[in-house]
Amino acid sequence: MTPTAQELLRTTAARLALDPGSNPLVPHIADGTAAPRTLAVLALEQWHVIPADRRSFQHLARRAADTKDLESAAFFEALADGESLAEERLAPLLDALEVSAAESATYEPQPGCQAYPAYAAWLALNAEPADVVIALTANFASWGACCEVIARALRDRYGLADAACGFFDLFAEPAPELDRQAVTAVQAALDRRRVTAAHLRYGHLVQCYEEMFWTTLASGDKAVRGI
Repeated sequence: MTPTAQELLRTTAARLALDPGSNPLVPHIADGTAAPRTLAVLALEQWHVIPADRRSFQHLARRAADTKDLESAAFFEALADGESLAEERLAPLLDALEVSAAESATYEPQPGCQAYPAYAAWLALNAEPADVVIALTANFASWGACCEVIARALRDRYGLADAACGFFDLFAEPAPELDRQAVTAVQAALDRRRVTAAHLRYGHLVQCYEEMFWTTLASGDKAVRGI
């Protein structure tokens, strides 16, 4: 029996879930032992991730619309809009961490942190849009859990104001409308037989690049702290 969209999204997310305990950096942010400079680098890397992901989502929306997959197009349009909001909320964090406009403009991003948006661009060019919906939705649970921990730690451990935590608050908060759009898009694709087995491979690689992001930042944190 063909699973429903909700079942497919749920089982895929469970199958691809990352172990929170294996994250090499977030626990150190949670207990306040990560260097403030590491938080600045995290924000600077996101400053590069956001516009890249937004363009990828916009391209996916156009591709989906071109093939009359309007449900997936709506999902990716919402993601692109979300990246614009994330960009707005990232600016106060950079200010709070004393990252100047000059440093933001000249910062050289690290390959390990930019592998995720590079792969998102590959998906935007090559993958069936509905498969990308499934792969990204599985990843959002992992990313959102990390953001929830970081948002709390920025307040409790690093003394940052609410405005500076808005970027992480955005991704930590439930997104019922986006969840609904994902279910609608995947169900429509299932009905049209446009979901392929590749969504598992895509999701696995997305999660691997997510882990690479945190591992790269953790390595830099150790260097800053002289460990």
